[in-house]
Amino acid sequence: MNDAEFKRFTDAAAQCKMSNAAFLAYAVDKATRDLNRTAAEIATEREAIEELFAARRHLGRIHGLFNQVAKALNSGADAPHLEASAEAVRSAARRMEEAADALLARYDGGAAS
Repeated sequence: MNDAEFKRFTDAAAQCKMSNAAFLAYAVDKATRDLNRTAAEIATEREAIEELFAARRHLGRIHGLFNQVAKALNSGADAPHLEASAEAVRSAARRMEEAADALLARYDGGAAS
């Protein structure tokens, strides 16, 4: 547990007017009462992180494709759908950034910056 996690843990215990040990025992007991839900929440987070990494890889590939488009345009080629394609990529990048911010906010215990 890093310092930020420990602080979040001790703050939560204090807010519940419990000792750290009592709060930990309560949290563990609560998690073990519904292992399917606990496992599902962990799996869902893992899947979200994996999807964000996959999206980042795809955006990297798209970057390479846009470089090829730029090279073609510099050689006199026509790209009639370039603006629509660029806007679709910008929109996907914004959605990915929002998802990453939401996931980070969940880990940081606060709102995304």
